[in-house]
Amino acid sequence: MINPTANEEGVGTANAETIPEEAIDAAEKHLRDILSMTIQHAPPRAAVVVSDTRCELAIALTEAYRRCLPDATFIDFDAVTPDAVLAAFAVLGANDLVVLIQSTNFRLEAFRIRVELFKRALKVIEHPHLSRMPGAQALYYIESLAYDPGYYRGVGYALKARIDNARMGVVDSGGERLVFASPFEPAKLNIGDYSEMNNVGGQFPIGEVFTEAQDLEAVNGRVRIFVFGDTSFRVNQPAHPITLVINKGRVTDVLDSTPDFDQVLANIRADEGEVWLRELGFGMNRAFSRDRMVSDIGTYERMCGIHLSLGAKHGVYNKANIKRASARYHIDVFAVTEAVYLDDEQVYRNGAWQI
Repeated sequence: MINPTANEEGVGTANAETIPEEAIDAAEKHLRDILSMTIQHAPPRAAVVVSDTRCELAIALTEAYRRCLPDATFIDFDAVTPDAVLAAFAVLGANDLVVLIQSTNFRLEAFRIRVELFKRALKVIEHPHLSRMPGAQALYYIESLAYDPGYYRGVGYALKARIDNARMGVVDSGGERLVFASPFEPAKLNIGDYSEMNNVGGQFPIGEVFTEAQDLEAVNGRVRIFVFGDTSFRVNQPAHPITLVINKGRVTDVLDSTPDFDQVLANIRADEGEVWLRELGFGMNRAFSRDRMVSDIGTYERMCGIHLSLGAKHGVYNKANIKRASARYHIDVFAVTEAVYLDDEQVYRNGAWQI
């Protein structure tokens, strides 16, 4: 049993919660699959694992990685200087592996960890913000690391093919329809297959195909959301779904809002003038659902269903009518996903992708 001392975002308070041994055994299995199937890491390639001991989930994952990578160099981030961490990275060669197990998010002054490691052709696995997921959420997180290549690659590539060929799409959120009357941008994959990508790895868990309308102003209708990312980057679940009214790709009205969501919209409008709807995300991770949630918005983004982004910022796709320099916000919101259509084909029903 793992029994750390930590508080949610920081350090030094007792925490009586434990992660059972069978969950650590499951984490070990899932991580072995990730290392072999997605990252394709194997001896004699070197590995460095940088972790902390501030929360139970970080400690549990570190133990699982010790079992999977017995020859790796393990570093306690809080027990050494930043220079010592950078020195451990410096001796690695192309295609070696770095694993970052973070209760919050490691800072190394101006060193942007994942970006700089990718520049050196290193493979990277990131597990950030783990302290946001205590108790049962930690068990959901461990379950979300399971890698089923037949599902992720089969469904993922099939979804991409349909998205890339579709002339339009519809999200039915239970009595409300959001219509994308436009072809879509070429879909991007986060399914654990890096064979056609420049970099190997990223943030885990994985499981997403995402795009956006080629013509953002061709998006109209209404969508009911049951969760949004609040100003602290956490999952915020209102008592009842909030309905967004979308006209020409912008949020023009909100029904059944909450003060927290009003604040999100106010922040966007204050800095960007209006609230664009951009990303259309097809989440694939079956460990997360409307009933199985975790508090970290970046992790929950993989939930099986549709998520959207509010705000002008989307680093993957450029739009002529949106200036990247002034785009500041990308706020994830999660649709009540009853059905999804691409052209005339229903691709989502009964809580699952139908591909």
